[in-house]
Amino acid sequence: MFRVLLITASRCHGNGKRDLLKSAYCRRYFIESVQMCQEKYKFDLIAAETVSNHIHLIIQTAEDAEEISRIMQYIKARIAEKYNRGRGETGPFWNERYGSTIIEESDNPEDYLLWLLWYIGYNPVRKGLSNNPRKNDIGFINCYLLKGHDSPVKITVHEFFYNLGDTFEKCVERFLLYEEAYIKRLAVYF
Repeated sequence: MFRVLLITASRCHGNGKRDLLKSAYCRRYFIESVQMCQEKYKFDLIAAETVSNHIHLIIQTAEDAEEISRIMQYIKARIAEKYNRGRGETGPFWNERYGSTIIEESDNPEDYLLWLLWYIGYNPVRKGLSNNPRKNDIGFINCYLLKGHDSPVKITVHEFFYNLGDTFEKCVERFLLYEEAYIKRLAVYF
């Protein structure tokens, strides 16, 4: 059985408490590592974004294919290798395994996933790395807003998005309501 999972992998604030994923090099390492993993394993990437000290992925695993642990191990190992090689360093890059949430086990998987897409898209905005989720390094949210958008990593638009309407334009219109709700909720905290 396949599952859709929200994955969060955190980087330790070690090495002088620097947020190493904030650098353009590490964001590029992330993109290259995900691309390599997509070539090697069968899975659908629903969303992906980097923040200063962690990454967010929404992955849908495929039946009779690699498990999430293998996919995450591969992505994280490639990022660490690229970082250490580029900096001439050795040692761990990640301080934790990763955390995952099975979206299908939430009370309302469809609403939860559509809300999560905006949460992940706005994460770099909340951290001051971007001013708009449409302009993030990955900018995966544009795959849900612009038909045929070409993202640096292959994004599979999830079927829950297509359940929002009869046409792509209608789906976008209803999907933007989730953004409005997210922004209203975000405003409460500021």
